Parts: sequence; structure tokens; C-alpha cells
Amino acid sequence: MPKKLTKEDILRIAEQENVQYIRLQFTDLLGTIKNVEIPRSQLEKALDNKIMFDGSSIEGFVRIEESDMYLYPDLDTWVIYPWSNDLGKVAGITCDIYNPDGTPFEGDPRGILKKVLKEAKDMGFTAFNVGTEPEFFLFKTDENGEPTLNLNDQGGYFDLAPLDLGENCRRDIVLTLDKMGFEVEASHHEVAPGQHEIDFKYADAITTADNIQTFKLVVKNVARNYGLHATFMPKPLFGVNGSGMHCHMSLFKGNVNAFYDENDELGLSETARHFLAGILKHARSFTAVTNPTINSYKRLVPGYEAPCYVAWSPKNRSPLVRVPASRGLSTRIEVRSPDPSANPYLALAVMLKAGLDGIKNKLPLPKQTDRNIYVMDETERRDAGIENLPANLAEALEELKNNPVISEALGEHALAHFIEAKEIEWDMFRTQVHPWEREQYMSLY
Repeated sequence: MPKKLTKEDILRIAEQENVQYIRLQFTDLLGTIKNVEIPRSQLEKALDNKIMFDGSSIEGFVRIEESDMYLYPDLDTWVIYPWSNDLGKVAGITCDIYNPDGTPFEGDPRGILKKVLKEAKDMGFTAFNVGTEPEFFLFKTDENGEPTLNLNDQGGYFDLAPLDLGENCRRDIVLTLDKMGFEVEASHHEVAPGQHEIDFKYADAITTADNIQTFKLVVKNVARNYGLHATFMPKPLFGVNGSGMHCHMSLFKGNVNAFYDENDELGLSETARHFLAGILKHARSFTAVTNPTINSYKRLVPGYEAPCYVAWSPKNRSPLVRVPASRGLSTRIEVRSPDPSANPYLALAVMLKAGLDGIKNKLPLPKQTDRNIYVMDETERRDAGIENLPANLAEALEELKNNPVISEALGEHALAHFIEAKEIEWDMFRTQVHPWEREQYMSLY
């Protein structure tokens, strides 16, 4: 996407391209994209950081008695959406949230990630690069446009048409992203019927999180044109693979990849090993953030390729963390547990914080696990020092509450509101009577 735009550049482009409406976008605590839409006549005012909104109406923001907040557009995120109508084009720009006194709002997810990135910078790292692999399902919609549970294909991993009936929709998504400046590296059918993956080039963490949010908007909009509903729900169907959002991460110092050491047998530097050790140490605690829904834990079970054990390997795909084979500038670690229901800003913030803690404290890296963990019994896993990820959201929240490092990454405001919202979610689920229970018990008792 174009970088280093000025206010004058944006005003000129908006006029040249007949942009009539601008979406001032931001993300609430639970990862939902919000926007305040303004006509072009208000664009200059917006670029001067003078547009206000009611923060008390946004999940996890502020109380009603302190509701006025300001949107500060990040000029480098300006993008014109490829869809338009007779009323003119629509553009979007991602905003940071500020208090009326001009200070950054501590509950802004984008600001939370920036805070942890500053910590990395203070430690000498100039960039935290992240590439993600967000997966999604395509379901048919009914006559009212509501999603059904009918898949649009019966394809499998890397299948082609005619099995992959989502191919044209996926191509249209890629073309739309390309028009918006995304560098799409690959797109393919995933393992489960109706499941797809589109990978775009890695970038710095803020840009990657911004891109994930824009990507979700594009996927859902394009799918709707095909009579389909795109969902990033982690596990919409029983008995098939769920949707993950693997995160490939590396730290840089200038143009040097701080994770690479040509003299190490695996090509991993001490920095990379300590970072990886931090990820493993704090994995159970950051899972509430990287896997934040009730449904997330239906994916993190054995048998469907999703990791559910805290371990690492340079080649084995069953552990939580894999080290892909590429070396040099491409040396990175891949954390495989996050799913696309996560707030990307918070997810990247807590994983970076975990890794930085490993570097600060020179945490030793546990022995790699090259066996298939799924075939190991509980005793073997215990003897190998392999822990399970939390089994449900309630367990994950307890781990989060008891970890000062990950709690510090979120900050008091976001932590309190996040836990409150998620405990309500868990309680609603816990007290609901589900169809499975009626099927099992209604006749039996």
C-alpha cells in the first residue's frame, strides 16, 4: 500500500478519484471493525484530527460519563475500495483513538500494539515483521441473504475446479486485494470442504494487523456478491478442520534478521531461541487473546491439524511453534495456535510481549519435539515436559489473569474490559442448554 502520504496528497487523490465518502476505521476491544463515515467535505477536518465519536457505544472503550473521543487518521493507511456506485467511490483510513486532552487512549487495540512495539524498539529492535495465514469458510446464503450451513464445494487441500466451486470467488477476492495494493503471495483451497486461505506478504506488525482487518472486510463483501457468506469463525463445522491464523514472526535490527545465525546448527540465533522460549512459557496465558471465543477451543483439539500442545520443532507440524525451513532474511518462527476471531492488534501485542520477555530474561529453550505429539499418550507428554493449551475459554482466562507479563501488555483498562466481556460470554454459554444435551439425555433420564 502507498506509504508516506501527506494530507495534501490525500485531499488531491480524493478529488481526482471522485471519492465521495470516507470511512474512518478503528477496531474495538473484541476485534470488530468499526467506522465513522464522513462525506468528502469533512475530509480535511478529519485529517486535522478533529472528528469526534461517542466512545461509550464501543465495546471495551469508556463509560458514558467520559464518552468523547477523537479519531486520529494514520495517513499511510489510506485506501480506495474498488467497489463504488453512482454516488462515487468510498475510501477507508485506519485511525488511532485519542482522549480529548490529546493523549492516546489506553484501551485502543492499535495503541496497545504500538506500546509493545516501542518496548521492542527500546531493546534495539527496529522492526517486528509478521506474516499471517487467515483461513475462512464459504457457506451458501438463503433467499433472505442469511448464512446457511450448506457449503459451496466439496474440495480439499489445493484442489482445483470442479471440486473447488469457491475458486472464482477466491480469485475475485485476490483481484480486489491486488487493486487495493495488497501483495498476495498465494491462495488455495484448504483441507476442509468450503475452506479457503489467502496469504499476503509479511509486513511490520501494525501494517499486518491493519491488513487483516481490511482483508476481512474485502472477503465478506466479495463473497456476498457470489451469494455466499464468508466466516472467520474458528470451527463452524464438527468433524472437519477449523480455521487458523498462523503467525510468522521475526525481529530485525536495521536490515539484519535478528533471528538468524549462520553458525547455529538450525540457523537460529540466541535471540530467536530466547524469543521462542518466551512464546512457549507464556503460551497458556496469551491463548485467551489469540483464541478469544468459546468456539476457538473446538478447534484446539487433537486430530484436525490445530496445535493443542505447548512444544516446538523445526520440522514437525503438530507442536504449537514450527520453525520454517527458510533461513537468512526469511528466518522466522511460526506460531500456529491463533485463529482469525482474534483481535489482530492484541494477538500480536501479547505474542511479541511473550517473546521479548524471553529475550530479556534469557529464557532457556526447551528441547525440540520431533515426534508426532498427537500419538503420544499423557505420560509420554508429561515426561517430555509438554503442557496442553487451555481446554476452554474459562481456563484460558484464569491463565491470563495470573500472568503479570501478558496482563501488562494489555494494560489495566483493556485487561479489565476484556476479561469482563469474556466472562459474560463464558457464563452465557455455560448456563445455556445445548441441543447435544437434549439429544443425549432427554430420553435417557
